[in-house]
Amino acid sequence: MFLRTFLALVGLAELLAPRRVVDFWMRLAATSDDVELRRWVYTAARLEGLAILLWLLTRDDDPGEAVAVTAET
Repeated sequence: MFLRTFLALVGLAELLAPRRVVDFWMRLAATSDDVELRRWVYTAARLEGLAILLWLLTRDDDPGEAVAVTAET
């Protein structure tokens, strides 16, 4: 449950404020300040946040049912 909540928060943050999320991770990853990101990086982060949220919303929480479906086929 904790992982699902954490992923939901990350997805929501990327969807609503992609520039802040990307800039935060770039400050941690880059050693110099001369790194310049392309404009599409923020759009990709927003799409990633949307994909995470859609995956969480459409995901089945009952793993026993998924096992039963695969056992039948």
